[in-house]
Amino acid sequence: MTPADLAAVISDGVHTAIRSGRLSAEVPVPEEIRVERPRHRDHGDYSTNVALRLAPAAGLSARAVAEVLAPLVSAADGIAKAEVAGPGFLNITLESGVLGALARDIVLAGDAYGRTDRLGGVRLNLEFVSANPTGPVHIGGARWAVVGDVLARLLEAAGADVAREYYFNDAGVQIDRFARSLLAAAQGSPVPRDGYGGAYIEEIAAAVVRRRPGVLQLSDSAAALAVFRAEGTALMLDEIKASLAAFGTRFDVFFNEKDLHDRGDLDAAVARLREGGHVFEEAGALWLRTTEFGDDKDRVLVKSDGSWTYFTADCAYYLNKRSRSFDRVVIMLGADHAGYVGRMRAMAACFGDDPDTHLEILIGQLVNLVRDGEPVRMSKRAGTVVTLDDLVEAVGVDAARYALARASVDAVIDLDIDLLTRQSNDNPVHYVQYAHTRLCAVQRKAREAGIDMGVPQDFDPSLLTHPREAALLGVLAEFPQVVAGAATLREPHRVAHYLEALAATYHRFYDACRVLPRTGEDADDRTRARLWLTEAGRVVLRNGLRLLGVSAPERM
Repeated sequence: MTPADLAAVISDGVHTAIRSGRLSAEVPVPEEIRVERPRHRDHGDYSTNVALRLAPAAGLSARAVAEVLAPLVSAADGIAKAEVAGPGFLNITLESGVLGALARDIVLAGDAYGRTDRLGGVRLNLEFVSANPTGPVHIGGARWAVVGDVLARLLEAAGADVAREYYFNDAGVQIDRFARSLLAAAQGSPVPRDGYGGAYIEEIAAAVVRRRPGVLQLSDSAAALAVFRAEGTALMLDEIKASLAAFGTRFDVFFNEKDLHDRGDLDAAVARLREGGHVFEEAGALWLRTTEFGDDKDRVLVKSDGSWTYFTADCAYYLNKRSRSFDRVVIMLGADHAGYVGRMRAMAACFGDDPDTHLEILIGQLVNLVRDGEPVRMSKRAGTVVTLDDLVEAVGVDAARYALARASVDAVIDLDIDLLTRQSNDNPVHYVQYAHTRLCAVQRKAREAGIDMGVPQDFDPSLLTHPREAALLGVLAEFPQVVAGAATLREPHRVAHYLEALAATYHRFYDACRVLPRTGEDADDRTRARLWLTEAGRVVLRNGLRLLGVSAPERM
């Protein structure tokens, strides 16, 4: 029985009490009921504060509410007793074997364990990374490449329908500067004052010349620039896609801003906003009155010279996403884009949407790469920034993904190259992966000794009575709630922290409870029960690492 199962039992008990007239309150949904493992084992297997939450609405003391609920919860299958404690806590003890039976359930569920339907029926468009195709993905983009990918996996594990999307800003002045930089490099000229430098510019410029050998002989400089713009952008997009794929980050859609311009989507978006009465003209420019919806100032859609602003493309792109029937548009942005939140929410409101329902913007902080306590600033190819490829070369895919996923996006993080390449328990990813290999080794040694876990019907969960076994089962039971909570709260780091806690709990179990018999001893039912428990631990560690996009090695 997991905490989620127990929350459902408690919710049913509250419903029964209300229906019978013993309580007057609203029935909380199971997801809102807090069920925890108590610190002291003699307080039961689980505890809930649901009575304290219901007391104000019921007009009773929390202890009186708990006394109403205790016999109803105790009567449920698998519950040995429910006792009132303190000001109104409900301490719940499961029947012998109920907690242990979870080991069998986890093993039989396999890859499905941890998945729920918490967000079933929700269609989400999740946009992340979306770096300009004017250079390689830098280390800040690498953070979103991990967090976005892991969040997508978590949302799907919670039942949501997720489309991963990358938006290429392949229109506008940045692309013009990129093209001029490529042309200058191909001609052997200095980098333009507002251009891009670095070895990658020279590499791409040379590749464009190889693709279009006559480009430097074109008499029309505008025609040459157009070639470098089209070919150079295509090459940069291919490189970005390759880097992300090698990093284990996949996308369902690569969307080009240029398509919005070519199809007339910007005109259509402005027309839609004009119909809503939110557009006005001033000083020869066209404006959107976003201040009506909380923005700090109104935003220009069309400049006085007739050119579009970036914000107009944002409007058209948002409208495009909503036209694809997504219930919620989720956009991940770096800390330097924090100022976009107000204008984007106001824009959604101008389209008639509810920003709290249809739009969500996540802001992430910076990432620094350090070695020997000093920042690593220079890239071999990009010149002034550390790229995703640099990060992978320095520490590897697994260590990079895990380190970026385990920190809250609200925090600036320093990635220590020395730590992340260390094969020791100080390195979090090594610590968790080592726990998985240790569990694999137990099963491997059992097979080599001819010991089989046996069929599920022969598994006796009541034999798992040691406090370390109960502690391990308790942590394993939390996994579905951790996954659902991480998805709902958009906090992938919760999964990494959980896996580290699980690894620590397993190591303590392994040190206290011998799984395989000593030489000369025969395996018994307790041996087989503990093999089921260790296999359950292996399944959960593997499932958790997969959610992070990190490998679960069988040997290290």
